[in-house]
Amino acid sequence: MAATSIPADALDGPLGERATLLQLSSGFCAPCRAARGLLARVAGTTPGVRHVDLDVAHHPVLAERLEITETPTVLLLSADGDVLARVEGVPRLAAVRELLDRFTPS
Repeated sequence: MAATSIPADALDGPLGERATLLQLSSGFCAPCRAARGLLARVAGTTPGVRHVDLDVAHHPVLAERLEITETPTVLLLSADGDVLARVEGVPRLAAVRELLDRFTPS
Protein backbone atom coordinates (compact mmCIF):
# COMPACT_ATOMS: atom_id res chain seq x y z
CA MET A 1 0.00 0.00 0.00
CA ALA A 2 1.37 3.40 -0.98
CA ALA A 3 1.56 6.23 1.54
CA THR A 4 -1.99 7.16 2.34
CA SER A 5 -3.75 9.93 4.19
CA ILE A 6 -7.30 9.70 5.54
CA PRO A 7 -9.25 12.95 5.81
CA ALA A 8 -11.32 13.56 8.93
CA ASP A 9 -14.53 13.73 6.88
CA ALA A 10 -14.05 10.06 5.94
CA LEU A 11 -14.16 9.22 9.65
CA ASP A 12 -17.45 10.88 10.52
CA GLY A 13 -15.68 13.14 13.00
CA PRO A 14 -12.37 14.74 13.92
CA LEU A 15 -9.00 13.05 14.02
CA GLY A 16 -7.40 12.53 17.42
CA GLU A 17 -5.07 15.32 18.54
CA ARG A 18 -2.24 12.79 18.93
CA ALA A 19 -3.42 9.84 16.84
CA THR A 20 -6.47 7.96 15.60
CA LEU A 21 -6.92 4.21 15.80
CA LEU A 22 -9.01 3.48 12.72
CA GLN A 23 -10.63 0.06 12.88
CA LEU A 24 -12.22 -1.41 9.76
CA SER A 25 -14.71 -4.08 10.73
CA SER A 26 -17.62 -6.12 9.49
CA GLY A 27 -20.90 -6.65 11.29
CA PHE A 28 -20.63 -10.44 11.59
CA CYS A 29 -17.03 -10.45 12.84
CA ALA A 30 -16.52 -11.67 16.43
CA PRO A 31 -12.81 -10.69 16.47
CA CYS A 32 -13.92 -7.17 15.50
CA ARG A 33 -15.88 -6.91 18.77
CA ALA A 34 -12.77 -7.91 20.73
CA ALA A 35 -10.66 -5.35 18.87
CA ARG A 36 -13.33 -2.67 19.42
CA GLY A 37 -13.21 -3.14 23.19
CA LEU A 38 -9.41 -3.13 23.31
CA LEU A 39 -9.03 -0.04 21.10
CA ALA A 40 -11.77 1.85 22.95
CA ARG A 41 -9.89 1.12 26.18
CA VAL A 42 -6.63 2.46 24.73
CA ALA A 43 -8.34 5.60 23.42
CA GLY A 44 -10.15 6.10 26.73
CA THR A 45 -6.93 5.97 28.72
CA THR A 46 -4.54 7.76 26.33
CA PRO A 47 -4.86 11.53 25.97
CA GLY A 48 -5.27 12.75 22.40
CA VAL A 49 -6.06 9.33 20.94
CA ARG A 50 -9.39 8.66 19.24
CA HIS A 51 -10.83 5.28 18.22
CA VAL A 52 -13.01 5.10 15.10
CA ASP A 53 -14.70 1.88 13.99
CA LEU A 54 -16.00 1.79 10.42
CA ASP A 55 -17.97 -1.07 8.90
CA VAL A 56 -16.51 -1.96 5.50
CA ALA A 57 -20.03 -2.64 4.18
CA HIS A 58 -20.91 1.03 4.76
CA HIS A 59 -17.54 2.38 3.52
CA PRO A 60 -16.68 0.19 0.50
CA VAL A 61 -14.75 2.88 -1.39
CA LEU A 62 -12.51 3.58 1.60
CA ALA A 63 -12.05 -0.15 2.24
CA GLU A 64 -11.02 -0.70 -1.36
CA ARG A 65 -8.66 2.28 -1.32
CA LEU A 66 -7.02 0.93 1.85
CA GLU A 67 -6.85 -2.59 0.40
CA ILE A 68 -8.78 -4.13 3.30
CA THR A 69 -8.89 -7.89 2.82
CA GLU A 70 -9.39 -8.95 6.45
CA THR A 71 -11.43 -7.67 9.36
CA PRO A 72 -10.55 -6.33 11.74
CA THR A 73 -7.81 -4.23 10.24
CA VAL A 74 -6.48 -1.41 12.42
CA LEU A 75 -4.67 1.61 11.03
CA LEU A 76 -2.73 3.99 13.21
CA LEU A 77 -3.23 7.50 11.85
CA SER A 78 -1.19 10.57 12.70
CA ALA A 79 -2.89 13.77 13.88
CA ASP A 80 -2.87 14.78 10.19
CA GLY A 81 -4.50 11.52 9.03
CA ASP A 82 -1.39 9.88 7.59
CA VAL A 83 -1.33 6.08 7.90
CA LEU A 84 1.63 5.23 10.15
CA ALA A 85 1.05 1.53 10.84
CA ARG A 86 -1.31 -1.32 9.95
CA VAL A 87 -2.33 -4.37 11.98
CA GLU A 88 -4.55 -7.13 10.61
CA GLY A 89 -6.49 -9.20 13.12
CA VAL A 90 -7.02 -8.43 16.79
CA PRO A 91 -4.01 -6.51 18.08
CA ARG A 92 -2.50 -7.10 21.49
CA LEU A 93 -2.85 -4.25 24.00
CA ALA A 94 0.92 -3.98 24.47
CA ALA A 95 1.46 -3.84 20.71
CA VAL A 96 -1.03 -0.98 20.29
CA ARG A 97 0.62 1.00 23.08
CA GLU A 98 4.06 0.33 21.56
CA LEU A 99 2.92 1.58 18.15
CA LEU A 100 1.51 4.74 19.71
CA ASP A 101 4.75 5.37 21.62
CA ARG A 102 6.93 4.66 18.59
CA PHE A 103 5.01 6.62 15.96
CA THR A 104 3.23 9.32 17.98
CA PRO A 105 5.29 10.07 21.09
CA SER A 106 3.42 12.22 23.59
